[in-house]
Amino acid sequence: MYKKDYSSRKYVIIFIFSMILILFIVKLYYLQVVENKYTTSAKNLVIRTVTEYPMRGLIYDRNGKLIVYNDAVYDLMVIPRQIKNLDTNEFCTLLNIDTVYFKKRLKKAIHYSRYKPSVFIKQLSKDEYAKIEDKMYKFKGFFVQRRALRKYTTPIAGHLLGSVGEVNQRDLKRDSYYRSGDYIGKSGIERFYEKLLRGTKGTTMIQVDVHNRNKGSYQNGKYDTLAVSGKNLTLSIDADLQAYGERLMQNKVGSIVVIEPKSGDILAMVSSPGFDLNLLIGRSRSKNYTRLRNDSLKPLMNRAVMGAYPPGSTFKMINALVALQEHAITPNTKFTCQGPESRPIKCTHHHKTPLALNEAIKQSCNPYFWNTFKSLLNKPSLGGTHNAYEKWYNDVRSFGFGQKFNTDIPFELKGNIPSRAYFDKVYRGSWNALTVRSLAIGQGEILVTPIQLANLVAIIANKGYYYPPHFLKQADGEDSIVAKFKTKVTTVVKPQYFDVVQHAMRDVFAMEHGTAHYYEVDSLQQCGKTGTVQNPHGEDHSLFIAFAPYNDPKIAVSVVVENGGYGSKWAAPIASLLMEKYLTGTVKRKRLEKRILNGDLIHHKKK
Repeated sequence: MYKKDYSSRKYVIIFIFSMILILFIVKLYYLQVVENKYTTSAKNLVIRTVTEYPMRGLIYDRNGKLIVYNDAVYDLMVIPRQIKNLDTNEFCTLLNIDTVYFKKRLKKAIHYSRYKPSVFIKQLSKDEYAKIEDKMYKFKGFFVQRRALRKYTTPIAGHLLGSVGEVNQRDLKRDSYYRSGDYIGKSGIERFYEKLLRGTKGTTMIQVDVHNRNKGSYQNGKYDTLAVSGKNLTLSIDADLQAYGERLMQNKVGSIVVIEPKSGDILAMVSSPGFDLNLLIGRSRSKNYTRLRNDSLKPLMNRAVMGAYPPGSTFKMINALVALQEHAITPNTKFTCQGPESRPIKCTHHHKTPLALNEAIKQSCNPYFWNTFKSLLNKPSLGGTHNAYEKWYNDVRSFGFGQKFNTDIPFELKGNIPSRAYFDKVYRGSWNALTVRSLAIGQGEILVTPIQLANLVAIIANKGYYYPPHFLKQADGEDSIVAKFKTKVTTVVKPQYFDVVQHAMRDVFAMEHGTAHYYEVDSLQQCGKTGTVQNPHGEDHSLFIAFAPYNDPKIAVSVVVENGGYGSKWAAPIASLLMEKYLTGTVKRKRLEKRILNGDLIHHKKK
């Protein structure tokens, strides 16, 4: 039988193994000589990668005044796997901590990672760092990392600016940029513009000897990357006006919103009671936050954008404007506030009757605006009450009510303008003007926010249009962000119908029987409207909206003082003082200013 000769195949096998060996040699040469990143990885025990945190962007007011800046602090970091021969007692004594705290922090670090650095003690001050700097070589596995902490030139605008705090698990899952121990904007402008303000992290690779001592840069910084500072922001707010508004609202619950009508720039936003942002920096942040959160007066709540109130008499001008636009009334239409026409909503003021629109706004006559609202809903050409209501609903929403502005206003509520569908559901389709009569005077289901009221005044001042209220005026190299705030929004009401409303608001200050006559300053040409909002839980809320000057509006204001009673008692004088301060740079009515500054509606109520 013939036998096959396989001896020649051994050369093939030898060739294959030789090629594999050559490939291994080439690969090893590449890894060890040409590409040395794996060499770097192998030296992790003697080469430490330190994150270089960028300086967070600075924040200025509209006049270039620095509001928020950075100050150096130091985080004590730990890599659990590298801890060797640690004298725990000496370590705890140096840092002024006990062994229980030490064990707790180390356990947390191990739970995060034995190999990755994490924060052991955060935000050591410069003095605290100086005490341990020369002794860090004793504590292998620990090192110090420089960070920046937010500082404030003046303790104002806590709700507006917002705070910065340590990332949580949700932040880590949402954005891979962050690592445990990093800081992030938690609220306000700091949160909304986080990606602009945070900058870009860098890395530095340093050599460390067996005693944990820094031996200099690894390969002369070949693998280092530079940190890029965050963008500086210029806000629309006037820091001096903001501070003055906060002083006027001290010991009161409520809000102030001030807008520049021609641009939509928010000049000031006050929520009272407020809080000092310095309480939310440093290692005491958590304790202070818990105290503020548990405060019964809710100082962490931004009432200017989260407070929802019935607008009361301030809403009467909306109903007048919509009725004018839909030809349900004219400026000369008169209604009486006596007899059957005064029911079911009675007048709360004493004045001549019948009266036309100008006088009705000035005197805030309830029956007049009930009849105006009824005339609109019963207008035959609008196709019946329900169709007329839907027209009213859409017209009102064109003023920005019942929706968010969707700019850089954090956590804003949209308020509520009840829809036709809502009433159809509640009353099973059987309802009429009488059913919804409370809407005629800004009560019932209507809810608005103070910033929406300020925007309403801006619309009236502009005769029918507005720019969405916003905070950002300028960001370094980010013109496109600011540009989107410059889109004009026009209401459905034609400009000519605003003349009578503007004139009536001027009379609120200028005429003898105007509800804000006592706060008139001739040179300012102030225009306003009081509102007294029913409060089922106590004394009525005091509301006032205003703009000035009459012929060239530069400021629009809304003021809400909870449990303040009549609109003319607290809200009107506060608005008038703010306009005087902004337009003239000073306040001459010291007696009025003193009464407002000394007014205490919080502690007086508690007694």
